[in-house]
Amino acid sequence: MTTHFAFDLDGTVTQEELLPRIASAVGLEREMQLLTELTLSGAIEFEDSFRLRCAILNALPISVVQDAVRDAKLNPSIEAFICSNRERCSIVTGNLDVWIEPLVKRLGCSVFSSTSIVDGDKLIRVGDVMHKSRPLLELRKKRLKLVAIGDSVNDMPMFESADVGVAFGGVHAPAPALVGISDYVVFDGEALCRLLNTL
Repeated sequence: MTTHFAFDLDGTVTQEELLPRIASAVGLEREMQLLTELTLSGAIEFEDSFRLRCAILNALPISVVQDAVRDAKLNPSIEAFICSNRERCSIVTGNLDVWIEPLVKRLGCSVFSSTSIVDGDKLIRVGDVMHKSRPLLELRKKRLKLVAIGDSVNDMPMFESADVGVAFGGVHAPAPALVGISDYVVFDGEALCRLLNTL
């Protein structure tokens, strides 16, 4: 049975949360960071928080957001692992397809994300918000062993649908609720990749 690795993007593959980074372009970093922290802790439902955060940022041209995202630092060990195993890795993120496009191209693996309705360089509205169990249920049909890697409460549906869950604390401590359903907890990118190579 082939093993497939499903990675959360923000704070797992990236070395920072992307929405606060984008918000800093318009001076709303503090407000966005607060919403992000409330979401990561589970105090606000992910979909509600995500739609609110997107509404705050939808005045930004898509190209400006992509420029901010393009410069986001990725965990070098995780990036190397994904690039060496592209056919066996997916990014599973609630983030918007058009916003993360530069990172998706850089990583070169499959991606499952929230969708957007756009008009040229402008975000009109959020289309479908990604529920993280859906991609894993789709991958399950291919008879794959599924390993989920993430850090926050919104990764729980992905973990519940996977064979193995790895909570990763690369940027911040993984959410306690996620740790509670994880098979492994890792705090270093190199250690994470060594573990993944054994699964």
